[in-house]
Amino acid sequence: MTTELKPSPRERLLEAAARLTYRDGVGVGVEALCKAAGVSKRSMYQYFDSKDQLLAESLKGGAAAFAAALLPPAGDDRAPRERILHVFDQVKAQAGAPEFRGCRYLAAQIELKDQGHPASRVALEVKENLTGYFRAEAERGGASDPDLLARQLSLVFDGASARAGIGADSLPGLIAPTVTALLDAAGVR
Repeated sequence: MTTELKPSPRERLLEAAARLTYRDGVGVGVEALCKAAGVSKRSMYQYFDSKDQLLAESLKGGAAAFAAALLPPAGDDRAPRERILHVFDQVKAQAGAPEFRGCRYLAAQIELKDQGHPASRVALEVKENLTGYFRAEAERGGASDPDLLARQLSLVFDGASARAGIGADSLPGLIAPTVTALLDAAGVR
């Protein structure tokens, strides 16, 4: 006989925050978060000093899964060009899901507008890590200006995920040629 471990109230709050803020935005209320997690407000404040802390920890807790869903697996020995294109292939695949709302980290930064907000700082770090990945691959691939290319790729990533997330654009046939043009212009192998 196996016993399933029920997630703790803290874990349920983090999961509810991740799910509801992705679907409804960071303005979701404490009551809605507590109801979705099946905990009282009092319990929430026993685990988190504030809703801001809950949002930040929820975003931080999802960072590894975000990276794992986008980046090539460890030991992937493809050329840097292919490793960069892999990220955009993943975005294109994710964007095809009906529940896709774009990049949760970009959305948090845009909605919060306060760069000092704890959740905004977490989101910025996650986004900087992605730009760092692009920069490292651009350097490995011989880009003429790896910093500029990394920023351009981040711009395309954010724009593509945002436009697909609001249903303004479809990524197949658009994202790969755009990224390929940037890689070609920068001389990435």
